[in-house]
Amino acid sequence: MSATAPVTDASFKEEVLDSDVPVLVDFWAPWCGPCRMVAPVVDEIAEQYLGQVKVVKLNTDENPNVASQYGIRSIPTLMIFKGGQRVDMVVGAVPKTTLANTLEKYL
Repeated sequence: MSATAPVTDASFKEEVLDSDVPVLVDFWAPWCGPCRMVAPVVDEIAEQYLGQVKVVKLNTDENPNVASQYGIRSIPTLMIFKGGQRVDMVVGAVPKTTLANTLEKYL
């Protein structure tokens, strides 16, 4: 089982904005090649920070409201939310170390 959970326009507030722990949101779409490249990295991060960070994936094709609300123009975009606020973001398929270092700042 993957440590990442899907979120939708409907569940975004509850799962992400109301979360007690920092949340990493992977904005992706099935047709996006770089998204598929970054997916295993996101899964590894989810395993590594289990219990410290919630990691969720939002399919931008199926959930355009949240994507447009946060101005997602290119995917993959990885956003970090803490206390209901967007605190950081990484655009594109990045190495695991980059993602981990970005996350560490908010733990």
